[in-house]
Amino acid sequence: MNIHHRPKYFFIVHKTPMHCLFSKTLNPKLFLRSLNNTTPKSSFIIRSMSSCGSRMFQLKVDPLTGNSEWVVIEEHEATSGDDATKQLLANTSYLDMLNDTRRNKAYREAIDKTITKPCHVLDIGAGTGLLSMMAARAMGSGDSVENSSSKGMVTACESYLPMVKLMRKVLHANGMQRKICIINKRSDELEVGADMPSRADVLVSEILDSELLGEGLIPTLQHAHDKLLTDNPKTVPYRATIYGQLVESTDLWKLHDLFNNEKGVLDEIHLVPEEMDAALCVKRQQFPMHCDALKEDIKLLSEPFKVFDFDFWRRPDSHRETELSVKATDTGTVHAIISWWLLQLDEKGTVFYCTAPKWISRPSNVEGLNASNSCCDNWCDHWKQCVWFIPKKGLSLLKDEEVNLLAAHTDTSISYEMKTLPQNLKQSELSTQKYQITLSPEKIALYGDVSWRCSMLKAIKNAMKQKMPSLCIVVDDSIFLAVALAHLAKGSHVLSLFPGFQEKGAQYLQAVAASNGYSKDHIEVQKMSELLTSQNSKKKIDLLVGEPFYYGNSSVLPWQNLRFWKERSLLDPILSEGAVIMPRKGLLKACAMSLPDLWRSHRCLQDIEGFDHSVVNSTLGACGGLPPGQENPTLPFSVWQCGESKKMSDIVTIMEFNFLKPISLCSGKAKVEFTARGKCHGFVLWIDWVMDTEESIVLSAGPEQRYWKQGVKLLKEPVAVTTDCHSADIKTSFDPSTGDLIVDYAFL
Repeated sequence: MNIHHRPKYFFIVHKTPMHCLFSKTLNPKLFLRSLNNTTPKSSFIIRSMSSCGSRMFQLKVDPLTGNSEWVVIEEHEATSGDDATKQLLANTSYLDMLNDTRRNKAYREAIDKTITKPCHVLDIGAGTGLLSMMAARAMGSGDSVENSSSKGMVTACESYLPMVKLMRKVLHANGMQRKICIINKRSDELEVGADMPSRADVLVSEILDSELLGEGLIPTLQHAHDKLLTDNPKTVPYRATIYGQLVESTDLWKLHDLFNNEKGVLDEIHLVPEEMDAALCVKRQQFPMHCDALKEDIKLLSEPFKVFDFDFWRRPDSHRETELSVKATDTGTVHAIISWWLLQLDEKGTVFYCTAPKWISRPSNVEGLNASNSCCDNWCDHWKQCVWFIPKKGLSLLKDEEVNLLAAHTDTSISYEMKTLPQNLKQSELSTQKYQITLSPEKIALYGDVSWRCSMLKAIKNAMKQKMPSLCIVVDDSIFLAVALAHLAKGSHVLSLFPGFQEKGAQYLQAVAASNGYSKDHIEVQKMSELLTSQNSKKKIDLLVGEPFYYGNSSVLPWQNLRFWKERSLLDPILSEGAVIMPRKGLLKACAMSLPDLWRSHRCLQDIEGFDHSVVNSTLGACGGLPPGQENPTLPFSVWQCGESKKMSDIVTIMEFNFLKPISLCSGKAKVEFTARGKCHGFVLWIDWVMDTEESIVLSAGPEQRYWKQGVKLLKEPVAVTTDCHSADIKTSFDPSTGDLIVDYAFL
């Protein structure tokens, strides 16, 4: 992309509502190359501040090719509410957050208790302006921004340009536009005397993620206390406390320990051989997760214990460590630490909010905390619990045994170390560092799944019976298929495109060659562009395979994995006659479901603690109460983690994607017959992958599976199903030029 007027500064804005803290001069293309592959690149836009005004560089990614480009979006375009901006905002957590009535009430009560007279309030990460309006109302601010002094005003700081536009609409709808000063900057760009007339007396903010620190809470508070706030300011929230609990859980163990799970699989494929047990692993970090969905598999091995306090009213430290001694309340194996946080919003300790799982009524060492305030009695998706995996098989404990735990935090994350664990873990990680690949917990669990591996190997063997391949191509990032093909197809040459792994993937395949019985020259990694332009490739492709799986695409809609179909189509000229394609086709499946928690968290906004938010509904992709002709988008969710859910119909096949032919426009229709009574909140869609000619091996990615996300199309309004004769028509159409799937439905 040619930029004639190169902006001076860039910063990154994540798709979740966050206050961004990265402040560096940055070339967009260099930044793109430096992005961690585990983060979908479509999650970011880059905004510039230059003498030409405010503009954004939004990274647009083609889901069917993986190609991306930076597109310049001027301010008037970013605030016009176009479809691209709406889709971007619909994928954020703003709507879910604003539908969290417990959160909204807690903030309102705390602001009313804290702001009792005119003062200067700073709202960092203002979003739609809800907290700013609460603050203005609490101080009875009657003056306009132009006429107010620094005593009796609200400064709302919001860096994300589309949200600034929405905030202006919300303020106007509530008659507050002249009472709140909006600054479209990061808080660490604010200057007293230029953007603010004076330092603020009160800070209100909600820049918290499930881990508490991931949205940059500590650097934000540090800068605010240094540059933007008076001495001894009042803050809402006042304090946050992180709690943890030791748990045993087979499900959690399978999400990170591929080495020991693979030991129980007798298929001669060794993704993590001896002495290379960390070759495929998850990152050493906390993972947000709805732990209530795992409650049947969780055994509690300790009482909740306090880890860290963070005081908003004073400047926090960037790094701290604390040693904890935790007593086991039962005999078992510690597979993970589950953590959450408790927010004290007012100084006197009367208003609280907690992200604890439902098995926690209250932390035992918090005096006078009302259980109804601390327990998560309403499901929400913007804040979950966090899981820290204990390495390998975990730590065995006897009841009443003490375990020594070292907890540490940086500016943006919290980590734990079991001091009594064997010390060989770091050595194994160091020895595999040059070819180590980090995968999502779901992918680690899938690669250790006996049934899935058995089905994949059977499909490969069936394919090889049809035609003994001379050249095999793995078109996606499937590590399993690359190793399995090299192991099974001894007389074949295996090429893996590995679009996400590239050189790291090549190093991995070489490192595990001996353990899997193939020679290093038997397999190689090559780019698609090189393969298509190669003049010496006289060999035609006899076997083309994929899972499909693309590294970094863990949060996409199911049909965005049809990139497999697109890439198979690009390779069509060099396929041999009778080449075997695996999977052979994809079946778009659907099921009507009751999803009350998910629907409630995405319903249209009306009155929020006395403030009208209805103007943001269409932009944020709300369901329920939308004007005629407006639809909420289909969004990716792991249905098993979406709170209360129930299937209300049989599973239907809407249409087929035929991978034996090049990619094309396709559409389908099916009638959904209801089999259960209750309220239907939407349709869940996914793809089943048909692997063989006989269609005997079908790998489902449906809602009963925990390895993939499904697409959820929430209804405009819930439909009450009172008899067994209800039905609905559902229609879909797939556009190969964009990768979009349009979903329409009609109840009969």
